[in-house]
Amino acid sequence: MKVILKKKYADLGEVGSVVNVKSGFARNFLVPNGIAMAATPSNLKAIEQEKKQYEIAERRAIAEAEELKVKLETTSVTAELQVGEEDKVFGAITSQNIADLLAEKGFEIDRRKIVLEEPLKALGVYEVPVRLHPDVEAKVKVWAVKQ
Repeated sequence: MKVILKKKYADLGEVGSVVNVKSGFARNFLVPNGIAMAATPSNLKAIEQEKKQYEIAERRAIAEAEELKVKLETTSVTAELQVGEEDKVFGAITSQNIADLLAEKGFEIDRRKIVLEEPLKALGVYEVPVRLHPDVEAKVKVWAVKQ
């Protein structure tokens, strides 16, 4: 079944692309979730207008993400960890902790945008990546200090 993508989808393509997918995938997932629509001549004309609007919105989103990136990269946050004898650390700093610290500084960042492979479990200074947009990533400096 041929469908037109209304949104960018990782394995299929960009907005406005006409792709051939299995009919069940289109009927049960792509169309109900607003990701695609059937490739009819009238839909092909309609998608051109949507594609232009999407490109404008995408440029605006990237510009906003770039502005936020500049602000975030000049910001550092301090997280306190409980420490026992011989600087043994109890607990860890998670993406939720970093999101809360950024919220205190005035940045509303969703914890899922903070890219931590694993929680920070040692004292020190870390450069933590924050994915603001699929094409824009900022680095936030996180200081892990003794409590």
